[in-house]
Amino acid sequence: MVTGLEIAILIAVIVLLLGSYRVIHTVRPFIVNAVVGLVALILASVFGFGVEITPIVLLIVAIGGVPGALLVILLAYLNIAFTPLLALV
Repeated sequence: MVTGLEIAILIAVIVLLLGSYRVIHTVRPFIVNAVVGLVALILASVFGFGVEITPIVLLIVAIGGVPGALLVILLAYLNIAFTPLLALV
């Protein structure tokens, strides 16, 4: 026999599943942008354009994608922002 509590738990689980699907569906473009932007930053560091990866850089790249990564690389190249810290020897 199915009780009212079991039905309520089943409905709550279905609502949570639908809610988590919507969250993942909304966040997926930011994750793809962040991954593509990080690949661009890694390629830039291979070619000699050093960029310090900070949470702000990740946020810019996640929202802006490749254009955001190009902006960060340009600002780092011009020594305006996001330049890697050099150890003083």
